[in-house]
Formats: sequence, structure tokens, C-alpha cells
Amino acid sequence: MHKLTPLISFIGAEDDNIDLFEGQYPVPAGISYNSYIIDDDAVAVVDSVDVRRCADWLTSLEEALGDSGRTPRYLIVQHVEPDHSGSIRAFIERYPAAGIVSTAKAAAMLRNFFEDIDFSERSVIVSDGDELCLGRTVLRFITAPMVHWPEVMVTLDTTEGVLFSADAFGSFAMSRSGEAWDAEARRYYTNIVGRFGSSVQSLMKKLTGLSFNTVAPLHGPVLTDNLAHYWKLYDRWSRYEPETDGVLVAYASVYGGTAEAARRLASMLETEGAGEVVLFDLCRHDVSYAVAEAFRLSKMVLCSVTYDGDIFPAMHDFLHHLERKNLRGRKVGLVENGSWAPMAAGIMAGMLGKMKDMTVVEPVVTIRSRLHHDDTAAMRALAKAML
Repeated sequence: MHKLTPLISFIGAEDDNIDLFEGQYPVPAGISYNSYIIDDDAVAVVDSVDVRRCADWLTSLEEALGDSGRTPRYLIVQHVEPDHSGSIRAFIERYPAAGIVSTAKAAAMLRNFFEDIDFSERSVIVSDGDELCLGRTVLRFITAPMVHWPEVMVTLDTTEGVLFSADAFGSFAMSRSGEAWDAEARRYYTNIVGRFGSSVQSLMKKLTGLSFNTVAPLHGPVLTDNLAHYWKLYDRWSRYEPETDGVLVAYASVYGGTAEAARRLASMLETEGAGEVVLFDLCRHDVSYAVAEAFRLSKMVLCSVTYDGDIFPAMHDFLHHLERKNLRGRKVGLVENGSWAPMAAGIMAGMLGKMKDMTVVEPVVTIRSRLHHDDTAAMRALAKAML
């Protein structure tokens, strides 16, 4: 437990014993499930935690309450996804008189997870702009549908200027992580929230003009310094605008021929002054990192071997993720490989065609099993075309 303000404390839980978040995203440094207590005349708890860390959370909550004999009057449920609602049952059993504050849609969705709990007597439904007075603290609720579920709301403590931001501004990190926020927040945003950029923009418009000095998300560190930096990045990500002028060279190779072509092209791009060049082996690194780099950089070159009359599975998975996350507005170069019937470029172009404003540049480079001397001119021409 640590204090954000004289009345607000962090009571979330750290999970350093989890390998995959949501069953698919590596979290090698762990992740936090953030929860907060507002110790005012009426005590309110903002969100619970994943059931994996329920006992730790309840202990932190009891420590925050101390020996006063006071109990929470409200549990504010901003988001019903199980990593945040998983401990609601335990909370209700311990504090049966507490009200559950949520949007109407969240109240309906809670029944999906807790069929045997009757929420009707304890449900406190709030709408966009509604306020709740806890004493000195006045909370304003701001609906944030599809950031990244339809029932989401964020909560502004208008007294102290703390924005409880739900999944917005979250990160694949512990709450006390000393690592730079940008990289793991970018990976979290692009893979978890990335599809819903327009919804994030709608929320940011609602927040524009409101006063807050602290952003308290549901995962990762609480943000207190340089909020303009985080806001600027979120605005870029949700507009699908690149942060950095450069090229992601992503490749999928079987026997090394395509990998060598990708390495050679990356070297040419650096020589030509194409900005930052990132070489990424899609077969040996998790796709979530590649998605984050595709959002960050302004251009891509995709290099794939032809496999079973298609592109290599790792490349297919990457392009599928980019399409589902709504990436758009990138210049893309293509390199295909095939020993007798190369067709990867056409398939990659077809998948890119499902995305908005993606421009495939010429020439498309075709190699046969390995790079040959005659391929050099086409490779150099593609490197120049990516400038």
C-alpha cells in the first residue's frame, strides 16, 4: 500500500508468477492488477483484482482500513474483465453492505461472471457525467465504451485531480516498475486496445479541458510526471500515426534464405538513410512485440518464404494481428521467396489490402531459395523506394 494523495492509497496486487497475460501476451517482468481506496467520510474502493491475487488484495484493503472498524461503502467497478472483477465475490462476502457502482451495461455483464449473486439490492448505476460525493471527495464518472470493452467508464476525483483511467494508459508492467513506460505501454495499447482507436479518441475529447495531475490505470505504474508525454503518445497511437521515421523489416524464414535477404535489405536501408531500421524475426519473437514496432515506425518491409502455397505461418499471424488492430497508413515493401513457385508477395499484398491506406511500393523483390548476385539491383531499388 502506498499513498497517491492524503485520502487515496494504492492497494493493488503484483503478479510476478504469470507467463502469459490474457493467455497470449508474454509478461516476463510480471504485471500488476491495480486497485485504489479513497478513505473519505464514505470509503470507496476503485476496482478489485484478478482472483489470482485476491488474498493479497484483501490483506492490503484491511491494512488500509486499519483498526477503525470502518468498512467500504462503495466498490466502483470501472471494467468487468476478470483481471479486475475476479475478486468481487470475495469483496461482497466480506463487505455485504457495500454498494457496487457501475454503468448499467457493466451491471448486466457482471451477471455473466457471477450468476449466483444478486446485485439488484446493491447496484448503484451511474451514467456519463454523474457525480458521487464521498465527503471531501467528489467523483465524476465518464463513460468510455470500447476502451476496450463496451461497459467501461473512467473516474475523475475532481477534488484531488486523480484520474482513475481503467485500461487506458495501462502497461505490461508492475506498479512499481522502474523500466521506461513507453515500450511496455505501447505493447499493451497496440495489442489490447489498438483496434479501438476511435473510441480512445472519443474518450480523450471528453477528458480535454478537465483538470488532473495523476493518472491511475488498472495495470502498471501510476503516472504523475510529464503527463503531456503520455497524452501525446496515446493520441498518436489512437490515430495510428507513427512515432518514429524508420522501417520495420519483419521476416519469416525456413532455411535462412529469406532471413539473409532481410538482413541484407536492412543494411541497405541503413546505408540509404531510411531512419531507424529494426530487424525482426517473426518466428523467434512473440508477435505482440512486432505489432508494437509496426505501430511505432512509419514503414515496413515484409519478407516471407512461400510455404504450402501460402505465406509462412508466422507472417500470416503478424498480418492478421495488424489487420485486427486496425493499423493503417503505412508504406510497405515486399520480399518473397520460393524455390519453384514464389507467391508470398501476392498473398501479403492481399492481406494488406484489407487494411486502410496501406501503400505497397515497387519493386516487389522475388528471390529463388537464396539471394543471388542478380537480385542486388532489385534489393537496392526497393531500399531506395522505402525512403
